[in-house]
Amino acid sequence: MTSEKKCVVDEMTASRIASLFESLSNPTRVRIISSLLDGEVNVGDLVQLIGLSKSAISHQLRGLRDKRVIRSRKQGRQVYISLDDEHISEMFQRGLDHVCHE
Repeated sequence: MTSEKKCVVDEMTASRIASLFESLSNPTRVRIISSLLDGEVNVGDLVQLIGLSKSAISHQLRGLRDKRVIRSRKQGRQVYISLDDEHISEMFQRGLDHVCHE
């Protein structure tokens, strides 16, 4: 019988993965991520889509930005938010598929 040693991630990598998944531990952050699946959204439009105050949305955006889930860009006085990369979209979609699976 052959025993293969399983790969165990190092502590730094484990911490980064936990932080990434932590971004999905809040319903408001999940709703923000879902609203960005089709592309970039203006923060004002995001406030209307989610139905919370601008300060509440900004607070959640800061956490998502810190976890490298989203990125932002300014154009004049407008701020636009998008998912950081396709990995975030894929991860979110896999989670959505899992919870919707019957």
